[in-house]
Amino acid sequence: MTLEEEKYYDNYFATFATEGWKQFLTEIQEILDSHQIEHIKDEKNLAFVQGERDALHRVVRFATGIRTNYTLIKEREAESDD
Repeated sequence: MTLEEEKYYDNYFATFATEGWKQFLTEIQEILDSHQIEHIKDEKNLAFVQGERDALHRVVRFATGIRTNYTLIKEREAESDD
């Protein structure tokens, strides 16, 4: 992994460790939890809610994806060193 790539991941890991990130995720989860099927008025509103939920789920899973990718890169590097 290059120094630039290492810095890229380190910046994200530092962000994920902050109270602000944790607060942000808590608020995103609250929005996700607040969606109720009874509040969906029509197909247009359903499409909006589906899109919103998809985007919010991507945010919630973002840190996991970054960590997983970092781990895979490190494992591949270790394998190539053997």
